[in-house]
Amino acid sequence: MRKLLFAVCLSVIPAMAADVYTFTVPAGENVSGPAGLTLTGWGYSLHNDSSSLWLVPTGISVGTFLHATPDLLFDFPDVSPGATATELYNPVTPSGLYQILWDANAPAGFVNSGTFDLSAQWWNGDPTKSGSHLVSIAPGESQPYSASITATPEPATAGLAVLAVLLAAVAGVFGRGMSLRQGE
Repeated sequence: MRKLLFAVCLSVIPAMAADVYTFTVPAGENVSGPAGLTLTGWGYSLHNDSSSLWLVPTGISVGTFLHATPDLLFDFPDVSPGATATELYNPVTPSGLYQILWDANAPAGFVNSGTFDLSAQWWNGDPTKSGSHLVSIAPGESQPYSASITATPEPATAGLAVLAVLLAAVAGVFGRGMSLRQGE
């Protein structure tokens, strides 16, 4: 009986080991930005190496962020066999894996670091279709991250930079208007 149980266990292990996936943070795991109302964040890529099972992410956890307000952006994509789901960080839409909003009082040089821990399941088909069901829990995957505060420009310097951009924009509009009149 023991030999039969051992043989069954050994036959199941290779099948389970064949179904793996890759969780990465494209463009590096390190982000930075000045203190204040600055958003910074991370994108993700999930590659399902299985030839038959669907990868279904079920959770993402992260450490505590100090001097920042975190925001989970992850859309929990179901990834078909052999496919990849990639979402770059975009603060405008917002999309990606995670973003943080730095506090105004965050000290220059401060660093938040830790890991993004992803949990997932294997399904025998598209989990949104009837007849598909959970096969097993997928192994957890982790990716390190680091977010740092860069030096904040002095208010006078920042104000001058904004003024220069505004003047350039006005000059561009004024110059375009002059060239249109000359063509009349």
